[in-house]
Amino acid sequence: MQFKKNALALAVALATPLLITACDGDDGSDGTAGQDGAAGPISLIAQTDLAAGSARCFNGGVQIDSGVDLDGDGVLDAGEITETSYVCEAGAEKYFNRIASFPVCRQIEANCDTDMETAAEIVAASEDGLTLIYTDSPQQQLGFINIANPSTPTGLGVLALAGEPTSVAVAGEYALVAVNTSADFVNVSGELAVVDIAARTVVQTLALSGQPDSIAVSPDASYAAVAIENERDEDLGDGAPPQAPAGSLDRITLAGSPAGWTVANVDLTTFPDLFPGDPEPEYVDINAENIAVVTLQENNHIILVDVTDGTIVNDFSAGTVDLDAVDATEEEPALISLSESLGDVPREPDGVTWLSDTLLATADEGDLDGGSRGFTVFNTAGSAVFSSGNSLDHASVRFGHYPDDRSGNKGNEPENVDIGRYGDNSYLFVASERASLIFVYDIADPANPVFKQALPAAAGPEGVKSIAARNLLVAASEEDNRGDKLRSVINIYAYSDAAPTYPTIASVDRADATPIPWGALSGLAASPDDSTVVYAVQDSFYQRSRIFTLDLAWSPARISAETVLSDANNVFANIAAVGLADPTVGDDDASRISVFDEADLDNLINADGSVNIDPEGIAVASDGGFWLASEGAGTVGDAGRPVNSLNFIIKTDAGGVIENVITLPQALNDVQLRFGFEGIAEYNGAAYVAFQRAWNGEANPRIGIYDVAAETWSFLFYPLDTVESQNGGWVGLSDLTSLGNGRFLVVERDNQGGPDAAIKRLYTFDVSGRAAGSTVEKTLVDDLMDDLAVPGGLTPEKIEGLALLANGEVLIVNDNDGVDDNSGETQLLNLGAILD
Repeated sequence: MQFKKNALALAVALATPLLITACDGDDGSDGTAGQDGAAGPISLIAQTDLAAGSARCFNGGVQIDSGVDLDGDGVLDAGEITETSYVCEAGAEKYFNRIASFPVCRQIEANCDTDMETAAEIVAASEDGLTLIYTDSPQQQLGFINIANPSTPTGLGVLALAGEPTSVAVAGEYALVAVNTSADFVNVSGELAVVDIAARTVVQTLALSGQPDSIAVSPDASYAAVAIENERDEDLGDGAPPQAPAGSLDRITLAGSPAGWTVANVDLTTFPDLFPGDPEPEYVDINAENIAVVTLQENNHIILVDVTDGTIVNDFSAGTVDLDAVDATEEEPALISLSESLGDVPREPDGVTWLSDTLLATADEGDLDGGSRGFTVFNTAGSAVFSSGNSLDHASVRFGHYPDDRSGNKGNEPENVDIGRYGDNSYLFVASERASLIFVYDIADPANPVFKQALPAAAGPEGVKSIAARNLLVAASEEDNRGDKLRSVINIYAYSDAAPTYPTIASVDRADATPIPWGALSGLAASPDDSTVVYAVQDSFYQRSRIFTLDLAWSPARISAETVLSDANNVFANIAAVGLADPTVGDDDASRISVFDEADLDNLINADGSVNIDPEGIAVASDGGFWLASEGAGTVGDAGRPVNSLNFIIKTDAGGVIENVITLPQALNDVQLRFGFEGIAEYNGAAYVAFQRAWNGEANPRIGIYDVAAETWSFLFYPLDTVESQNGGWVGLSDLTSLGNGRFLVVERDNQGGPDAAIKRLYTFDVSGRAAGSTVEKTLVDDLMDDLAVPGGLTPEKIEGLALLANGEVLIVNDNDGVDDNSGETQLLNLGAILD
């Protein structure tokens, strides 16, 4: 058996222990534990065989648990396990990888140099798979994209419609577009626009029974079905149903030319258990037997309709779920804690797809009081034969995509589902709107989906469409806000022999069998003697600041440990008593800082001694501990952004306990700008910190140099590139690393993302012989724009982490802003030995 390290983990697999071996003793092959070492309990390793189909190792493999035999019984009990790893069978299977992203703002302006909001919400494909058709609700138009070469999609233009398009499906040469023409929530109307795909013109319109939502076409293209939602006014009263008019289903007979197509309405009232007089159909799909499945999200109900004659075949409640080990509370700052339970949560399904003629899958998004944070497989009798439970939330956490600001609502929020058969393999695709991931499940057994992989998407994937005949998958991400660096995108993925390229980072489980939460990575620091170990920090989006240990020997890289920063010795707390501006000053000088008070300090230090700082940079200290650069919060004199934290250099031991805290000279604290400390590096007895932007009207940002022994500061200046983005903005510094001999490597970037991004660069500079106050000279090492294009997504705004590995390779990572106005995508990229 050949193995590779593959840690695409989702849940702990159940298997039978095979072997326990003892470290520093015999191999335990006779069933007994090895002999103790010099003294104390022995270390044990337990190996567990994983069968093919395991969530940890799709093709099977071995789970390896290690720990200390605390009770001396020769058995590694669950509570004694301190680390778990996996060695997975490589297999010969295929995977999906993103190959392109098409920002639909290019249909307005070739370079997306526009503030106009546009969106791709639902996407369909022509029968030959060469043209994509998507709905653009904000602009009331239909968009077309040429994907003859899917890696380089090109816009074909847009078609204006009579109202808001809500969905699109394809029947032969036509795109069938559901269009909302309602005057308001009471005076509802809609039409079906029949569009010639090749000519991109409307050739026929048919009146619908009300305000439409989803549309589906039967596999034989004989029928279409439109969910007439007649959605409620959420601002009317408490926003809850019932609200007239009731929703229904329109079935369309597609016989002959579009001029001869007919529409008939199906009454859905009385069937739901909840609000029977006000059904609100959300989504529809049709199977090979011409049975339409209709989800009624607010009614938490599912109805099966024969579209040939409009008879109701069956109806049933979508039911409820119980969830354990989820995060149901939103904190400020954020804190992901998978420790809560939710009972009797209504599924309230949104998207739905047939898996076979007898099984269907729902994306249980939720609306009123529900949202199970997962998906469900039902049979046509109404029984739930599979429920994903908390697994999508856990996967989102493991891959750094969990939206903590949605914890009190619906977590990752699965929005839509689709099915595709690629050769002999069938897959279910689940689009998570808030985590911005497409989860892929193998459904060789449709009643028992098995997780295969997770794909990155731009923010807010709504529509997902399999184009199996071309080995493609597409997803439409609707979030579009130029100011937030979000652009609506059509994501394109290819199914091939290539190994999965995403996620680039996945965390292992904590002792409680939940994944280590992470996100908003900022600084990176490499182990000086192990090229497979890197340390990272999270910024102030999250409380309880932590240092993560990344194991690069795995693909994706594993967050194998977390170290919570601690002020156990009150070093940080004592700053208030000895002078916040400088730890060496006496009590008489503490009053010099009027912008920072004890209330602010209380917000920085938690009751358990953990701290809430803003670590933007990390460096491995020569004594084995760490240096951290914590960026100050607020600007002196800015009432809208008052100072509530200074910039700190923090020195910790290897266990994260704070040993020393250093602040800037008072003259600089008096002119603090919120763009402060970013990267940090140690060189020749000093800690070097990069300021992000220039302070106090200076021409350039500073490189601060703190002499540790002398406890003194000096400064150099760094010359930034001028702004090049079509959207303006600013340019600043991010991470910093020492190359030795007075040379440093630094990240220089603008504050733009996606099509507006222009400057993401690595420079070197040399401080040798530089007098304090002088400006360094820089040399371009790598323009990162090409590197950042390789993953096929939008260019991330914040390239914040940089590390030089022991083997000479350079690593970078972006900050995903804690999945707040961000897709959550984190790209950890190895640039190779670019300094040679």
